[in-house]
Amino acid sequence: MTSPYRFTGPLKGRGATYNPDNRFQPTHGTVEDDGWWQQELPARIATQVQLEAPRSAFSWNQSPDLGFDRSLNPYRGCEHGCIYCYARPSHAYWDLSPGIDFETRLIAKTGMADRLREELCKPGYVCRPINLSGNTDCYQPIEAQHGTTRSLLELLLECRHPVTLVTKSALILRDRELLAEMARERLVRVFVSLTSLDNELKRTLEPRTASPAARLKVIRDLHEAGVPVGVLVAPVIPAINDSEIETLLARAAEAGARTASWTLLRLPREVSPLFEAWLEEHYPERAGKVMSLLRQSRGGQNNDSRFGHRMRGEGLFVDMIDQRFRRAAARLQMGQRAEMGLDTTRFRAPHAQQDLFG
Repeated sequence: MTSPYRFTGPLKGRGATYNPDNRFQPTHGTVEDDGWWQQELPARIATQVQLEAPRSAFSWNQSPDLGFDRSLNPYRGCEHGCIYCYARPSHAYWDLSPGIDFETRLIAKTGMADRLREELCKPGYVCRPINLSGNTDCYQPIEAQHGTTRSLLELLLECRHPVTLVTKSALILRDRELLAEMARERLVRVFVSLTSLDNELKRTLEPRTASPAARLKVIRDLHEAGVPVGVLVAPVIPAINDSEIETLLARAAEAGARTASWTLLRLPREVSPLFEAWLEEHYPERAGKVMSLLRQSRGGQNNDSRFGHRMRGEGLFVDMIDQRFRRAAARLQMGQRAEMGLDTTRFRAPHAQQDLFG
């Protein structure tokens, strides 16, 4: 299933600048110019979607760094194309590249609502908040066609099960009325990822995501509909977007965000070379400084995967960012990210008999 092309530069509307080999391949190749004809690289690549029937709806985790132990991921890969996405390495498990393939060769799970219904009906199931988009964005463009996220939300509302959502897509406004109904039952909290207000930076860093103005509109519209909204300033990238922290928080608070959190850029596995190639392509004059500050915050390495360290890092730079963030959030009366207020007490398995007077 590997890509027939090997890319050596940016493609319009895509984040990765090349397609690295996935780490599970038994052999790896390199491209050499030997003077003979070579296949011409396309200027654009269309998105391909493959369907998959999942055996389980849930993805489970035991990470102390996350505020949830279960998530629903309707899609594998993400057309948003964020160059820094920590989910990129997972594409190698399907014999695909974490580079361009991650953005263009997607997998849509079918029958997710049916699988979820079955699992919620199990006698031993214990209700705790579910996170939608634990891996890739559940409102990425292909959701407009497949509608899997909406079907999951409808089921969760039916059985009064709480859920949290993370997105950087304006498509979520399609479900504004549904989310508002869930909010009235204290069943939902939405977190909007806001990385930069610079449209040019957004264009290369997160090529197919909603614009900064559109994300602020998402916050505003959901807030006005009564849906609790928080903002995630994520990731903070040294010498790229860290100067915007106070402005991002102020604009988000003005739009209606009431909680805020941040994470430092993570570069697990193949994300590291992909991000460094992106830096050299778009910010060559800053590349050395960016990587130096990251390594200072990651124990001298490009990445630190230890629990308790991977989301924030450590050191003087991290302490400075955290102090700035906390002061700005406190001034704007924005709390820490939390699932506070979600009601788990009224959950009923989908097949359970309804209360006669409910």
